[in-house]
Amino acid sequence: MAKEITSRADDYSEWYIDLVRKAGLADYSAVKGCMVIKPYGYAIWENMRDQLDKRFKETGHVNAYFPLFIPKSLFEAEEKNAEGFAKECAVVTHYRLKTDPNNKGKLIVDPEAKLEEELIVRPTSEAIIWNTYKGWIQSYRDLPILINQWANVVRWEMRTRLFLRTAEFLWQEGHTAHATAAEAVAETTKMLDVYAEFVEEWMALPVVKGVKTANERFAGADDTYCIEAMMQDGKALQAGTSHFLGQNFAKAFDVKFLSKNNELEYVWATSWGVSTRLMGALVMAHSDDEGLILPPKLAPHQVVIIPIPKPSEELTAASNEIASKLRAKGIRVKIDDNDHNRPGFKFAEYEKLGVPVRLGIGARDLANNSVEVARRDTKEKKNVPLEGLDQYIEDLLAEIQQNIYNKAKEYQQSHITEVNSWEEFIEVLDGKGGFVSAHWDGSSETEDIIKEETKATIRCIPLNNKLEDGKCIRTGNPSKQRVLFARAY
Repeated sequence: MAKEITSRADDYSEWYIDLVRKAGLADYSAVKGCMVIKPYGYAIWENMRDQLDKRFKETGHVNAYFPLFIPKSLFEAEEKNAEGFAKECAVVTHYRLKTDPNNKGKLIVDPEAKLEEELIVRPTSEAIIWNTYKGWIQSYRDLPILINQWANVVRWEMRTRLFLRTAEFLWQEGHTAHATAAEAVAETTKMLDVYAEFVEEWMALPVVKGVKTANERFAGADDTYCIEAMMQDGKALQAGTSHFLGQNFAKAFDVKFLSKNNELEYVWATSWGVSTRLMGALVMAHSDDEGLILPPKLAPHQVVIIPIPKPSEELTAASNEIASKLRAKGIRVKIDDNDHNRPGFKFAEYEKLGVPVRLGIGARDLANNSVEVARRDTKEKKNVPLEGLDQYIEDLLAEIQQNIYNKAKEYQQSHITEVNSWEEFIEVLDGKGGFVSAHWDGSSETEDIIKEETKATIRCIPLNNKLEDGKCIRTGNPSKQRVLFARAY
């Protein structure tokens, strides 16, 4: 019988799509380039969203909502931003349909319902937000503004992959306004730290914090900070970005404030965001050929209890008692007491879904006052006494969370390779992949040449990077520090 999920070794890309679909995370939709996020996938996203939202509010931010549509004139007011997204925009030109007079069963766009000005379906919201901020900001007393928005955005993609690259996706975007450059820079780096802590502590995924080169930074930003993660195929994935926008948007939309010195000054800005792309990172960083491996903190069900061979009054009562004690500790538990499927089928199904801990309980277990505990990350099984089981499971979930992180960290560290020549650079890229730490002469032209010849980009210049004299791997020109290259999603 053919294997349900393609193996990573055979075809990593196909493995990923198989897993996303067969684990019930997402599916294709009738709209080309768009996806349906299924309930199990959305439950994981909700856990991510809720934890991030909590962190945003703890750092002083509040949520608001801005329109999906952006008048073209506002979008093009910030020239760099408009240019950066021009090829990805969806544009609304009409506001009504009508019945085709030549075919009563068809609808056509009403040519008389043309908009006076086209509307851009938001690819990002700086334009509409900064046009709004202009009416909110008059004095330094109105600053800072610390707003976050949970929303969907559209970036027209021709080559799509579930979660990683779709025409429409979910995200959050923070947009803040400050009286000084120092405050805005502090906000930018603070939010980068929030992202890094979340991804490492909740997704169990180590990241490298850094700053993008001029070629790779967000259009309209003075600086773009990022967190870069490593997937199991040796490719990098940008997991989050935080942008210091300087006064670019304030100048584009004429947003000024009266300072404490009674002088009119332009506002300083930031924006920052993560998206459902994190779902793709979660799958690719941890999972195996049998299915998902989910960090317990994000798993919709942290524990599943399966009566064996099928539910009985006695097993149901015992399962409910165990579940009640676990839930009292805040542990998310599911009891699978349907008798339509055999235990072996259920075991495989919950392994595919990445449930961190499985408890099997049968008549013999009850007689011995124990249950079989199976952990998803290592596939180890052991019999554990019912007495103190709730504390054992709580400790086990923390151990699994840490173990998943440790495994990913070990992989990341073994895939950061220093090279000093072009030959070494190519050998590592075409071999084990990962981050390649190499000297670069600092020119955009050299960066473009390397990208064209190898498909590798500079993922970031690591924060607190040590300075050292060296020679650019491509040109031999002098260099003062190494940067991280990788092929990436």
